Amino acid sequence: MKNLKADFPIFKRFPNLVYLDSTATALKPKPVIAKINQYYRHYSANIFRGIYDISEKATYEYEKSRKIIAKFIGGAPEEIVFTRNTTESLNLLAAGLGQQFKGPVAITTTIMEHHSNFLPWQRLVKKRHGRLSIIGIGQSGHLQKPLQFINPDTKILAITYVSNVLGTVNDLPSIIKKAKKKYPKLIIIVDAAQAAPHLKLNVHRLGADFVAFSGHKMLGPTGIGVLWGKKGLLENLPPYQLGGEMVQSVSVAKTIFKPSPHRFEAGTPHIAGVIGLQKAAKYLQNIGLDKIHHHEQKLAKIAIHELKKAFGNRVRILGPKESEKRAGVVAFNIADTHPHDLAQILNEQHICVRAGYHCAQPLHQYLNANASLRASFYIYNNETDVVKLIAGLKRAVKILT
Repeated sequence: MKNLKADFPIFKRFPNLVYLDSTATALKPKPVIAKINQYYRHYSANIFRGIYDISEKATYEYEKSRKIIAKFIGGAPEEIVFTRNTTESLNLLAAGLGQQFKGPVAITTTIMEHHSNFLPWQRLVKKRHGRLSIIGIGQSGHLQKPLQFINPDTKILAITYVSNVLGTVNDLPSIIKKAKKKYPKLIIIVDAAQAAPHLKLNVHRLGADFVAFSGHKMLGPTGIGVLWGKKGLLENLPPYQLGGEMVQSVSVAKTIFKPSPHRFEAGTPHIAGVIGLQKAAKYLQNIGLDKIHHHEQKLAKIAIHELKKAFGNRVRILGPKESEKRAGVVAFNIADTHPHDLAQILNEQHICVRAGYHCAQPLHQYLNANASLRASFYIYNNETDVVKLIAGLKRAVKILT
């Protein structure tokens, strides 16, 4: 893959920057920044409300983004709901589905979930006096027999596509196919926050009922997320928020809501964010998601090899050992050091990594890991970044031990 750093203005300002935290948020390329600026400079108006030119232009670009994102994931425009992020998408589902079920609710999720795909379900089962079943993982970092944690009473399977800590790429097409065959009424919700920026997605082939992801992790603006859902299921969900533009008619006696997806987009949305997201999707498509995934896997493989070479038995790599079964995420611990101390010293060398629980505290508890250090790779990273990371870690460990 050619060096793409020239497309990202932040590297012009910080030429020595080694950015290895794309799992938290990705950097933004020039086309995305330009598209956002264009909206604010040339047609900064509200959408759907105005019958004047710049409002109609804003509305056109907003709905154009819906079509582009639908194509990006193999869905239809009417199945695309714009939210603030993956977290809001999942909370929208928990709130809506929670109103549809009667009595105690049984939900299954996994130990590797981000808090966003854990806390809403934990709260729902607690509120409804239900049961939350947790699929565990083996030493390989893969899920252990997920279908054994589902039964006829299970209403929802909430599962991540790619772990933001382990880098595990779950075999969702197979898991979903088997689960649906055995339990056709089971609602399957996929957290694709770490998949959409790195893997080629086709939601209909995947077989899930709902898929959620965030724009800011796929080179897009912050504050914009996507919820894809099967049309029939979306139509049956009650609105998550009430307010302007999500209604068809309102009277003192009665309110009629718009069809989905607009019934879920109350109030003025992040218009610039939605419009900027279309450029992020096109940028990734022009490179090719398969090519991106292969590039990241290669860097992760090199990083794991170099970590073991540099630190031997002192380093503990979390997640799959096989590079072909993981994404470009490498979380690890080095004996006798704390991840936060390592991250602080790396920062002094302009190396950006994440230290902590990565919003996956139950997973760290399960692994008996008191936090971890995480390096995540993306399209603007190269082998030189790995070399700098290892050199920086050697220096940090020398200081700390």
